[in-house]
Amino acid sequence: MAIRNRFSEMQKEISEWRQDIHQYPELMFDTFRTSDFVAKKLEEFGCDEIVRGLGRTGVVGIINGRANTSGKTVGMRADMDALPIEEDTSAPYASKTPGVMHACGHDGHTAMLLGAAKYFAETRNFNGRIAVIFQPAEEGGGGGKEMVDDGMMEQFNINEVYGMHNSPHMDIGEFAIRPGPFFASADTFHIKVEGLGGHAAQPDIAVDTTLIASHIVVALQTIVARNIDPVKTVVVSVTSFETDTKANNVIPQNVLLKGTVRTMDKDIKETVYKRIHEIAEGIATSYGGSAVVEYKHGYPVMENHARETEFAVNAAQKVSSKVDPNHPVLMGAEDFSYMLNARPGAFILIGNGASAPLHHPKYNFNDEIIPHGCSWWVEMAEQRLPLD
Repeated sequence: MAIRNRFSEMQKEISEWRQDIHQYPELMFDTFRTSDFVAKKLEEFGCDEIVRGLGRTGVVGIINGRANTSGKTVGMRADMDALPIEEDTSAPYASKTPGVMHACGHDGHTAMLLGAAKYFAETRNFNGRIAVIFQPAEEGGGGGKEMVDDGMMEQFNINEVYGMHNSPHMDIGEFAIRPGPFFASADTFHIKVEGLGGHAAQPDIAVDTTLIASHIVVALQTIVARNIDPVKTVVVSVTSFETDTKANNVIPQNVLLKGTVRTMDKDIKETVYKRIHEIAEGIATSYGGSAVVEYKHGYPVMENHARETEFAVNAAQKVSSKVDPNHPVLMGAEDFSYMLNARPGAFILIGNGASAPLHHPKYNFNDEIIPHGCSWWVEMAEQRLPLD
């Protein structure tokens, strides 16, 4: 169980790539500089084919093995986009873009896959083809879906696809995965509450939307507590409460609530969808107001395929003595789900050490994990596409 020596030698170089990407974070599909950086590196490495523009700003590099009698192509995906968060790390390579930072480690994911791509191009120690996939807009934009919809799987004849994400507070070099549902679906809702605005000193002649919305927020929590089997996993969170006035002496005419629903079960999704409408509309009507619910179905549940999960575990066990093959489900969402719906594959976690949590202003990808992550990619390639 060991990391590849080549990646210990390359760690400084790969870290420099990561820190360069970190300084120039880009949101959603606007990963123009990052895509240019990736494409240039793939060209330097000697990739056999480089295709841009899939999923708008996605990049795919094809690397041929020493042989191709297997006729197989294995896809390996990294995400490239950042988050609209003001960085607070004091790192010498901190974000140069105000209000935007790599707070989820996509800079590290991209750098690790680039490191693996360089190794693949140098050694070509596999029978078949590797497709290194660099995807934009994981953070809410559905870039994975757009790459799939653009025909990526068919264009490169991808047979299997794999992904990796760092996980704070897991030990450096530790891996975790599970077969079946791993990451939750992610839906969003907006509830517009309308009443009758007025003077705060005369609530009796107004219809108080703040009161109505407050009751809706509290009542929505009963969905999980009273409408869902307690052994099932679901989250209903109201995350924003906006009125159309900031004055102390005005009862607002409108209030907008925003929130998210996370679950592993399609039937639960339907129950929650129905209850949000019933609760919001019923409470608003009972107080003399009205509520309109806009519900958006987002990323589907990300489900690892059982056979491919075993392959991922086997590869991880060649790199690390710490591998959890049955990690608990996570209520975060991943648009890698679209790729796993299109092809068999698996998604694995790699420990980032004792860092700040994901999506936090003080989060920073740990460059010490780079050799471990790169080594896992290589073990996956050489296991799934053996030369023997």
